[in-house]
Amino acid sequence: MSPGSSSGAPAPTARTEAPQRAAPSPAPPSPSAPPGRSGWNTRPDSVAAVGDSITRAFDACGVLADCPEASWATGSDARVNSLALRLLGETGAAERSWNLARSGARAADLPGQMAQAAEHRPGLVTVTAGANDACRPTPALMTPVADFRASFAAALARLWKASPSTRVYVTSVPDLKRLWATGRDSAEGRQVWSLGVCASMLADPLDTGAAAERRRSAVRERVVAYNEVLREVCVRDERCRYDGGAVFEHPFGAAQLSPWDWFHPSLEGQARLADIAYRNVTAARPPG
Repeated sequence: MSPGSSSGAPAPTARTEAPQRAAPSPAPPSPSAPPGRSGWNTRPDSVAAVGDSITRAFDACGVLADCPEASWATGSDARVNSLALRLLGETGAAERSWNLARSGARAADLPGQMAQAAEHRPGLVTVTAGANDACRPTPALMTPVADFRASFAAALARLWKASPSTRVYVTSVPDLKRLWATGRDSAEGRQVWSLGVCASMLADPLDTGAAAERRRSAVRERVVAYNEVLREVCVRDERCRYDGGAVFEHPFGAAQLSPWDWFHPSLEGQARLADIAYRNVTAARPPG
């Protein structure tokens, strides 16, 4: 099942993706800098990534397939210019980055993924999860906020028990209602969504009646609650940095969405995620 889908998998469409912007050349490798007083390391010497299909770059390169080489976190595609490429350079990224995310993963899968990451003793772990917890067949099936919190906290604890010096960068969950607003007027998007992509939000995309609006608002409110959990849990430890809601607030346009499902990030969308991550990871201070 496609991550973010609630049933079935989308079929290919005839839409042609907008031309991709060429990303800057990968940065040369930088030596790992010691953590500052804040405990944060702006130049980690290795990167592991955990989470869901966003980090696997699902549907970014072809239909119904992961494309880890295009991942914003650890990918090798220069058009995306991933976080690992920018931090480690091409050779360093190839040797010292690991994509342990899984398409379809939810918050409950994070502790296990973090255990895998800890085996590499990475300088940095990126975390992107929560969209699949909100994208269910109905809002009633969304992951309860308390369960989401417990899973995320357990994941951090498991990582730091095995690899206490690892830093963690956490991205916010995208605004699923904004994705609906972007794709609802596309006949192609509606056709794909009808196959079950994130049904809690995207079912009946042209229905603007009161019940449909309440359903979408409930999903958005749950995403906001998940993001508050990510922020609250992360700020308790100086080894963790939350993106300040940057991914949630990013206005993904049509060119930044997959041409095959109008939901996952395209190559251009992955590049924007890499931009956001690099800016936040290398900043002297965390986002406000």
